[in-house]
Amino acid sequence: MAKFEVVMPKLGESIIEATITKWLKSPGDTIEEDDPIVEIATDKVDSEIPSPVEGRLVEALYQEGDIVPVGKIIAIIETDPNASVEPAVGSSAKTVENVARDIEENIPVASTEVIENSSDRFYSPLVKNIAKTEGITQSELDQVPGTGKDGRVTKDDLMAYLKTRGQGKPAAVASPAQAVAPAASPAPVAAPVAAVKHQAPAIISSAGDEIVEMDRMRRLIADHMVMSVQTSPHVTSFIEVDVTNIVKWRDRVKDDFQKREKEKITFTPIFVEAAAQALKDFPGVNASVDGYKVILRKNINIGMAAALPNGNLIVPVIKNADQKNLLGLAKDVNSLANKARTNKLDPDDIAGGTFTITNLGTFGSITGSPIINQPQVAILGVGVIKKKPVVLETEEGDVIAIRHMMILSLSYDHRVVDGALGGMYLQRMQQLLESFDPKRVI
Repeated sequence: MAKFEVVMPKLGESIIEATITKWLKSPGDTIEEDDPIVEIATDKVDSEIPSPVEGRLVEALYQEGDIVPVGKIIAIIETDPNASVEPAVGSSAKTVENVARDIEENIPVASTEVIENSSDRFYSPLVKNIAKTEGITQSELDQVPGTGKDGRVTKDDLMAYLKTRGQGKPAAVASPAQAVAPAASPAPVAAPVAAVKHQAPAIISSAGDEIVEMDRMRRLIADHMVMSVQTSPHVTSFIEVDVTNIVKWRDRVKDDFQKREKEKITFTPIFVEAAAQALKDFPGVNASVDGYKVILRKNINIGMAAALPNGNLIVPVIKNADQKNLLGLAKDVNSLANKARTNKLDPDDIAGGTFTITNLGTFGSITGSPIINQPQVAILGVGVIKKKPVVLETEEGDVIAIRHMMILSLSYDHRVVDGALGGMYLQRMQQLLESFDPKRVI
């Protein structure tokens, strides 16, 4: 008697859960080894889980639409037709501590629609579920002092509040700044200012308007963009670059490269190479922010925004870009772009990025202000390459020449990247691209 437990696989270093989108097999179905049994989706990529064994599916432990943490059992396959299988998941009433334990152990819990994030406070799923279980109202929860980051209410805050609930108003918790401040004479207390709640204006459709529901990925993209703008104060700097040498070089090598490698050479690997070198020179741009801590990334993993067949965007990542030569980068760029176009990206292909490049010039845009791909601190926008008359300084004096010019834009998180650092990074990019050797061998 044998059974095999199928678990939600590890989907990348930053991915901890996935959504069951479609069961491809039903209980009772016979399964061959490597048969896909279920379709899953993360916030970045869709995928299938194949069966590691041959047998019969006897139980699917989650329904379509359920969110499942990595490592949890999702199905049971009977490898011996005469085997008996014990239920893998049971149901029982959940206490507050059980709810807390389940979330901390990544066990899904029932969603709550009662508690919402306030205009100035964020509540984690754990806090929301404890509040729901204990019957705490939104207004009551808003009064609980928080000791977490930015005054957030933690599990410990809520559990401490429950112990004294009904015994009076909870004592305020001093902020870190207040805790270390020296004693001072009391200052007049100003009247509290009501929080301003920003709401989107009501949208009224008119006769003839077409209403299109966002698909799952577009919803995730929309939420991610709003989150990024709310997280990071965005600033964008621009610089103009003469890429004539690069254009001439590509024109010279592209035919031979395609005959030899059976694929095209584009400008993208050159931009990735320069971006990686500039990140080594200015590591503050290859970073993330965690509260008041700055994480300077050791690896230089450059994401390149690519369009999917349905029009949505995805960002496959070139790992350790600074350690690869131009040929290796060209191979990686083409491989990831082809996988994106054919919907064959793996979860690892889009995980671990530390910096992103987006090609704004694909559709003729001169420049733009891209939104940072959190939790990174900067994103490079590459504008269209156009011929322009440019003043050149020569030994005989200034001349006007026709050159291939482009604009680079860098959007950066002004919490940790100031204008000087952002400007120096762009200036280094300019130097690297304009000094490109037109006789270079690839």
